[in-house]
Amino acid sequence: MTSLPADAHVHSEWSWDAGSDPASAGTMERACARAVRMGLPAVIFTEHLDLDPAWVVEEAADIGTTAQRYVDERGCVRLPPFDVEGYLEAIERCRHAYPELRILTGVEFGQPHLWDGEAAELLNSGVIERVNGSLHMLSYEGSTRTEPMSLYHSRPAEEVMWAYLEEIPRMVAGSDSFEVFTHIDFAARSWPTEEAGPFDPRRFEEGFRTAMRALAQSGRALELNTRRLWPWVPQWWAEEGGRAITFGSDAHRAQDVAANFPEATMMAEHFGFTPGRRAEDFWTR
Repeated sequence: MTSLPADAHVHSEWSWDAGSDPASAGTMERACARAVRMGLPAVIFTEHLDLDPAWVVEEAADIGTTAQRYVDERGCVRLPPFDVEGYLEAIERCRHAYPELRILTGVEFGQPHLWDGEAAELLNSGVIERVNGSLHMLSYEGSTRTEPMSLYHSRPAEEVMWAYLEEIPRMVAGSDSFEVFTHIDFAARSWPTEEAGPFDPRRFEEGFRTAMRALAQSGRALELNTRRLWPWVPQWWAEEGGRAITFGSDAHRAQDVAANFPEATMMAEHFGFTPGRRAEDFWTR
């Protein structure tokens, strides 16, 4: 039986969308404790690095209850800066408390093709061991940006999904700072089922495949996000030349660390991906 890989996409109290809830204090330590109980060999705390100065939400609920404190009276989200020093101190405390667990540093860098310059000092400092790249925002009324969840309120669902998929190759071409593209199904998470019917990835297959080809040709890895296991993700990735994957729960709560990992690893092996030497290494084919 293949041992579990690292959970390479975990959030703690140092991420704005988790840390705004007072109950999240100590999430990093609890996540480590859960990882040890599960026999997980390694975890990477990839906290949000979102440098957009502000973005719009059409409804406060679009950003989730724990982060609504960051929404101003005009519906703009304004985030506090990432507390790098506090985060690194917490990492060291957990490494001391859980020596049997490999604990790596990381960030989930939103829209890196727009903010590489602003993030360069941190990413070149050597303190960050893994950079996941995420596309969370799309254009909204000119220079403003917002998440797909908000765009679904005012635009046809298919238009939003195509806009998301078409932005991925631009992100790949416009940034060299990230190693892994996360949750390629991000826009599908908030797909408006009541208005548009169940989400069918086959309606957008060419868009997903085009995005995957751009990623594969850049030599980067694709995350197999385990929040929802889609067999077409590793299948199309392999068929479009993808050579490497990582596994990420995208956990914002300790109890979600490594969720669905046994099933995810079996799925990855089915499509020809095999483990690296260390738990945090990419699985390759």
